[in-house]
Amino acid sequence: MPPIPPDTYAPPQEPLRLVHEDAHLLLVEKPSGLLSVPGRGPELADCLLSRVQGAFPDALLVHRLDRDTSGLMVFALTAHAQRHLGLQFEKRQIKKSYVARVWGQVAEATGTVDLPLIVDWPNRPLQKVDPETGKAAVTDWRVLKRSEAETRVRLFPKTGRSHQLRVHMQALGHPILGDPFYAEGAARAFPRLMLHSESLRLRHPDGGVGMTFRSKPPF
Repeated sequence: MPPIPPDTYAPPQEPLRLVHEDAHLLLVEKPSGLLSVPGRGPELADCLLSRVQGAFPDALLVHRLDRDTSGLMVFALTAHAQRHLGLQFEKRQIKKSYVARVWGQVAEATGTVDLPLIVDWPNRPLQKVDPETGKAAVTDWRVLKRSEAETRVRLFPKTGRSHQLRVHMQALGHPILGDPFYAEGAARAFPRLMLHSESLRLRHPDGGVGMTFRSKPPF
């Protein structure tokens, strides 16, 4: 995300929303507008990590979501669980799905976007498609519902590049509604980014049993 002017960072103040808790991990719903980790400066200290650690002092970071994205995040409660979950993310063993509302009517029912991404240095932190020097980025998608002006889709990222879902949807000609970076005009004029981390499937750090956690999109 770009640097946040202190007078514009006003994260939602709401109770911590816990989805799952055991001796090894936590699943929490992050609201849109809240940083995952602290930004630079005390005025950007409020974040999901600090809120979680306020209730669970042993909680450890495993991954992040963009400030504007809502939905599921997993935290570890032991160093072993952090390593175990971190390796699952690194090896792309954790299965994630997102729900998004995108601009316009997506014609096909399903598809895959396979476009390598790289940071757009003059405009960082924006990302851009670059077939020559970009890092591999793959997203599967499926239409859930169409209306006159927009389409509801489920997104399945196969890689975890920064802004991947946002850039891939823009590249299809269907930017995510409310995206302050990649949407323009009427597509941007929404109260929030319409992107939500809906489900996570992972292996439990204690025993390796597969578990799926879900969070209902608030839009």
